[in-house]
Amino acid sequence: MPGVSRAELHCFRCQLAKPMETVFGRVESRPALIVRIVDDEGAEGFGEIWCNFPQPGAEYRARLAAAILPQALAGLSAESYATAFKTIRARLHRLALQAGEPGPADQIASGLDIALHDLAARRRGVPLAAILGAAPRSLPAYASGIDSRLAAGMIDDARAAGYGAFKIRIGFGRDSDIRAMSAAINAMKPGELLFADANQNWDRAEAVHMAEVLADAGLGWLEEPLPVDSPSADWRAVAAAASRMPIAGGENMRSRSEFADAVAGDVFGIIQPDICKWGGLSACAEVARQVITSNKRYCPHYLGGGIGLVASAHLLAAVGGDGLLEVDVNDNALRELLAGPLLPLVGGRVHVPTGPGLGYVPNFAAVADMRTLHLSVTVATA
Repeated sequence: MPGVSRAELHCFRCQLAKPMETVFGRVESRPALIVRIVDDEGAEGFGEIWCNFPQPGAEYRARLAAAILPQALAGLSAESYATAFKTIRARLHRLALQAGEPGPADQIASGLDIALHDLAARRRGVPLAAILGAAPRSLPAYASGIDSRLAAGMIDDARAAGYGAFKIRIGFGRDSDIRAMSAAINAMKPGELLFADANQNWDRAEAVHMAEVLADAGLGWLEEPLPVDSPSADWRAVAAAASRMPIAGGENMRSRSEFADAVAGDVFGIIQPDICKWGGLSACAEVARQVITSNKRYCPHYLGGGIGLVASAHLLAAVGGDGLLEVDVNDNALRELLAGPLLPLVGGRVHVPTGPGLGYVPNFAAVADMRTLHLSVTVATA
């Protein structure tokens, strides 16, 4: 099998006309870091490396990735896809320890894992979902990233676009959160779903209080009410306060053992790994199947430039279950130009592409004016 001989890093940044406020600070631009790998016969594959925060993180990760790609990909081919994350992460282990940067190492390994899966599927002429275990299908989707302070207008817009499920970002202050959630709950129409995401912004006391306030509101889930590294006793206290309202989390879990504990425990009802942040497709497919086997719900997390969204859809389609696809509805020209046409929303559902690999070749020309960095490296094939 021909080995990967070249890799390119395409870093893009889309300036926002209106900055987006989050609990992590103001977002003035939307970044995307796309990796393209090419093998000795010219076959290609695409992946995405998580780079949302902090704001300058995309260009840094691009330069870091360029420095370590020759080591990370040496000798790998399309047939390496099934264990790609494990292989690449092991190669980067000592460097990640030495630099104190396990997060960027995970993210780079994840993007390369996705690209190797895409390469393998393209070489076989089958959709990405097929090499993950099943044919593409339609998926229920929900509108994500809705600012609680702008919820009324954003929910109306998302509803008009065809969504029937919505996730609101809270964590901006108790009174503001309660007012916003009450208004959103009252605005729901029959059959619609509402979720809330605190983005790790509460301590135990606040999380317990808010879980008690929201417990009987009929929410589909309460997401990340605590920092991911909070003591297990704090998580159990919040879950108890939430009563029958499911707790969701997973986008910031970063090891198989963390996910195994979440799957086996009684805190989380919905588990949400992010394929661009940890695990790529190979490790997250394992987690997803464990989640479903345990009668919990797998709903992939995603917030990025588009390729990760399409890849997440393929994975969700392949593993089955009743999970929903997360689609950020904030302005992001990169997502629209790189992936938007691939996932049209019809009746609250998206249809996973059926072409080879991801189902399309990203149109870099369409976003050329947003490119901030383009790096190319040679990879040893033996």
